[in-house]
Amino acid sequence: MSDSILHSPLESAHLALGARLIPFGGWAMPVQYSSILTEHAAVREKAGVFDISHMGQVFVTGANQIAWLDTLLTNNLSKLAPGQGQYTIMLNESGGVIDDLIAYRLSETVTLLVINASMIPEDVAWMEKHLVPGVILRNESDAWAGLAIQGPDATALFGKLFPSETLPPRNGISQTDTGEIVCRTGYTGEDGYEFFCPAAVGSSWFLKFIEAGATPCGLGARDTLRLEMCFPLNGNDLSPNRSPIEAGLGLFCDLTKPDFIGRDILLSQKSNGPEVKLTAIELTEKSPPPRPHYPVLSADGVTLGELSSGVLSPTLGKGIAMAYLPVAYAKPGSALFIDIRGRRFRSVTVKKPFLKKS
Repeated sequence: MSDSILHSPLESAHLALGARLIPFGGWAMPVQYSSILTEHAAVREKAGVFDISHMGQVFVTGANQIAWLDTLLTNNLSKLAPGQGQYTIMLNESGGVIDDLIAYRLSETVTLLVINASMIPEDVAWMEKHLVPGVILRNESDAWAGLAIQGPDATALFGKLFPSETLPPRNGISQTDTGEIVCRTGYTGEDGYEFFCPAAVGSSWFLKFIEAGATPCGLGARDTLRLEMCFPLNGNDLSPNRSPIEAGLGLFCDLTKPDFIGRDILLSQKSNGPEVKLTAIELTEKSPPPRPHYPVLSADGVTLGELSSGVLSPTLGKGIAMAYLPVAYAKPGSALFIDIRGRRFRSVTVKKPFLKKS
């Protein structure tokens, strides 16, 4: 790996557990420990723990912090009480996605932004460019280690290490007596928690969660889990050239807010309808795993676009993918072909998500 690659504070623990590391978002991160199938099943059936130390933590303080953040983000932070969080999106002037992130009101005076690893420098620079007097940004990404504990047993497992009053409700945030931060959001479709602690003790906590019953899981399982739920990945499914309306994320864009960067573009697209939509596609015959950039063709062989994400779903036992398609082809039930290394495989558009959770 390149010398410029960043390293998780948990890396020694990953190597001791036999993880295979790959570059991801500028970091060396574990792609798997045992197998993607085993790790995927652990999260769907019991509980898994992921290293998310590569993700950024930016704290925003100041009397006008919420009003200011609402000019940069699509969702409405003013609707949140302390202890609550929301998924939201940061846009450029063209309505394209800079980053998707989670904003948590840690207290009356502090908001925590959890941002994508590869976007930390760009996000911080964008926010600093638009900073106003009285608002303070603290990029503490290097100071924190992060873990995601996901699965139906996550709450019971967490309860072995923390009192129940520490555990926040869904889309909530709390802080322990010793300063660790606990969030409850998730990127897998299962119940689960994000846990942030000082970087120096990250490996210790990682091993504690494993000892409590969590299976260590890598990026491979994280990708199959999130794609089964049609959760987008920034840099693949989200980009500066695509808007949240095109990505099907209009639910997270409060267009009743008087002003935020990119709002006029979203209003126009909502009024007139987007020309393309991020569409869920299932392979209807046995095939190699679909991958990003594989061409998508209509039933009569016209190239419509390319896959933004694609995997073999361990739960469903078939290839699943997403792609931006012209709206005429995005309707569920549209017959397509996916070109996989020169061979065409039958597929069909379906309603999101692939995995229907109760």
